[in-house]
Amino acid sequence: MKHGFVKVAAATPDIRVADVEYNTEQICRLIDETAEEEAKVVVFPELCITGYTCGDLFTQDLLLENAKKGLQKIATHTGNKDGIFFIGMPLAVDGELYNVAAAVNHGHILGFTTKTFLPNYGEFYEMRQFCAGPKEARMISFDGKMIPFGPQILFVAEEMQSLVIAAEICEDVWSTVPPSIQAAREGAVLIVNCSASDETIGKATYRKNLIEGQSARLLCGYIYANAGEGESTTDVVFGGHNIIAENGTTLAMGQRFVNNVIYTEIDIKRLLSERRKNTTFQLVEDRKLMRVPFDMKIQETKLTRAFYSRPFVPGEEGERARRCEEILTIQAMGLKKRLAHTHAKSAVVGISGGLDSTLALLVTAKAFDALGMDRSGITAVTMPCFGTTDRTYQNACKMSKKLGATLKEVPIAASVEQHFKDIGHDPEDHSVTYENSQARERTQVLMDIANAAGGMVIGTGDMSELALGWATYNGDHMSMYGVNASVPKTLVRHLVHYYADTCEDQELKEILYDVLDTPVSPELLPPKDGEISQKTEDLVGPYELHDFYLYYMLRFGYEPSKIYRIAKEAFAGEYDNETIYKWLRTFCWRFFAQQFKRSCLPDGPKVGTVALSPRGDWRMPSDACVAGWLKNLDEME
Repeated sequence: MKHGFVKVAAATPDIRVADVEYNTEQICRLIDETAEEEAKVVVFPELCITGYTCGDLFTQDLLLENAKKGLQKIATHTGNKDGIFFIGMPLAVDGELYNVAAAVNHGHILGFTTKTFLPNYGEFYEMRQFCAGPKEARMISFDGKMIPFGPQILFVAEEMQSLVIAAEICEDVWSTVPPSIQAAREGAVLIVNCSASDETIGKATYRKNLIEGQSARLLCGYIYANAGEGESTTDVVFGGHNIIAENGTTLAMGQRFVNNVIYTEIDIKRLLSERRKNTTFQLVEDRKLMRVPFDMKIQETKLTRAFYSRPFVPGEEGERARRCEEILTIQAMGLKKRLAHTHAKSAVVGISGGLDSTLALLVTAKAFDALGMDRSGITAVTMPCFGTTDRTYQNACKMSKKLGATLKEVPIAASVEQHFKDIGHDPEDHSVTYENSQARERTQVLMDIANAAGGMVIGTGDMSELALGWATYNGDHMSMYGVNASVPKTLVRHLVHYYADTCEDQELKEILYDVLDTPVSPELLPPKDGEISQKTEDLVGPYELHDFYLYYMLRFGYEPSKIYRIAKEAFAGEYDNETIYKWLRTFCWRFFAQQFKRSCLPDGPKVGTVALSPRGDWRMPSDACVAGWLKNLDEME
C-alpha cells in the first residue's frame, strides 16, 4: 500500500438460489482468486450467500441456519488470506430478519452492517421479509462471540489508520440520505456496497452516474458489487454490473450480463488530500459511530489503473473539442470584462509566431467580437531581433493580417545594442543578460504602445512557463491581463489546433498549422543556418512531462517519489526512467526557486482545476525550501 494505493475488487459469484452450500463454495473460490491478485478489499453482492431472490424462503429457519454456517465457513477460509471481505447475507437477530453485509478478516467476523432503507415499490418488496436496520450499532452474540451489528460501522486498518471503510447495501445509496454520508463525515474514505440491482432500460447509465456522484460528493472511493447471473429470472434479470469509482471517476466497470471480478487501486492519500483542501467537506468532531479494527499487511501494490500522460487534455476527441471551445470562451469572456471595465480603446499583443502569442491573439479577437469592437483595434506587434527567424516572422505577420488586427513592426536590435553599450555588456556574451535584455525591451515597447493607443497589453505566457519560471522577470512575465495564465502548454497546442480545425479561412488554417509545427522557442539567440537554434524543451525538458508533474503535485499533493512512480507507468515506451527522473528533479527545483515570479502575477482567468494565481489557488512563500522534496527523490529505492 505504498503511496496510499490499495488494491480492491468487486466480485460477482455464480450462485444458485437458496443453495447455500454451492454459493459458499463459489464465494470461497473467488476469495482465492482475489487473494492471488493481492486485492485487499473485496466486495460481494447483496444476500449472495443465499441469493437475493429467495422471496418467502427467507422465512425458513433452514435457509437462515445454512446462511450462518456458510458465513462461518467463509470466515474460516479467509484465515490465511490478507484482506477484508464483505459478503451479503440474511441474519436473524432477536426474532427479526435483517439484510446485512458481513465483514470478514483473517478468519474473524468483524461485524454486520445492516441495510437502512428497504425498497418496497415496483419489483421490490423487501419489507415483506426484512426489517430496516437499527438507528445505531450495538453488539450481538453470534457463534458464541460478541459482534458489532448495525449501520455505518467503521472498519479501520490497524497498519494504515487512514484506511477507514464503511458498508451500505443497495437501496441505501439510492435514498435521499445515504448512510455513507455520515460514515464519510466520521472518516470513512472507502465505501463498499453489496447490491442486487436488476437491469431495466437505461438503469445501467443511471447507476453508473449515481455511484460516480456519490464518490464525488463524499470525496471517497466507492466499490459497488452487484448480483448477476444465477439469481432467479422469474420477473427480473440481474446483470452483475460492478463499478469501482474514485472521487467522481469510474476506475473499473464490469461487463454486464457476465459474472465477473473487477480490480483496480484506490488512492487513499489522493482522497485525503482532496478532503484537506475542500473546506466544505467537514469531519464531525463528536464521533458516534462504532469503529472496528482489522489487520492488513503493508506491501507495495502493483499498479493496474491507468494514468493518462496528458492529464490536462481529454483523450476523447469530442470531449476535447468541447473543452477547447469552453476554455477559449472563458479566456475571451475574462478579457472582455477587463477591456470593458477599463474602457480600453485597443489591445496590444506581442506576436512572435509561436504558440502562446498565437493563442493570445486568437482569444483577443474573440473578445473584441463579443464586445462588438472592430478587430482593427487590436495592435499586433512583431519585434524582430537577434533570434528571429523568417518562418516565425512571416507567420506572425500573415496571421495578424488574416485576423483583421493592425500589424505594427518594431525592430528592437538597435535599441538592445544601445542598451548593451549603456550597461557595458559584450554582445558576444550570449548569457542571461543577452537574452533578458531583449525580453524586457519587448515588454517596454508593448507597454508604451498601449499607453499611446489608450489600450492594454495582453499577456501571452502560459501556466507551464509560470510553473518553471521560464519567463523574464518584468519582461514577458508582465502584462495588464494574462489570458493564458492558467492554460498549460500541452493544452495550448490543442486550443490552437482546435481553432485551426474549425476555422473557415483556409489560408489562416494553414498558417496556424505551421505555427503548430514550429519548435517552441523564445528566439533570443541567433539562428543557425536560418533555423531556430534555441529550443525550450532542450533546456528545461519536455512540457508533457512537466505538465504531468505539475498536475499531480498541485492537484493532489503527490510527493515526488509517487509522481515518479506513476510517471513511469504513464510514459512507458515514450520516456525512459532516467529521463523522467532528470526532469522531475529539475521541475521540483525550478518550481520552488521561481515562486517569486508567481507571487506578483498579473490578473488572468482560471480555466481548470489547477492554477497558480497568488490570489487564488496557489499561495506559497517565495523563499520556501525544496530540500524535503529533493530528499524524497533521493531516498527512493
